[in-house]
Amino acid sequence: MKILYFAHFREKTNIAEETIDLPNDVTNVETLIDWLVERNDSFADAFVDREHVRVAVNQEHVEFDMPVKVDDEIAFFPPMTGG
Repeated sequence: MKILYFAHFREKTNIAEETIDLPNDVTNVETLIDWLVERNDSFADAFVDREHVRVAVNQEHVEFDMPVKVDDEIAFFPPMTGG
């Protein structure tokens, strides 16, 4: 699985993108975030306010209950404002 981190998430984790082996117990976006925050304090800090987490799976905006698969591309980013 490829994970992309944008803005706040990239700054907090010091990672722009990574490829991971999808753990067996990760089945959707929410369980992926749960797994990420267990990695270290930087990830826990990045995802502390889940209300402000936006996610895309394969370049499509989705909710946290969206299933994820091993070959998916996941992107995390903050809410966007218009202008």
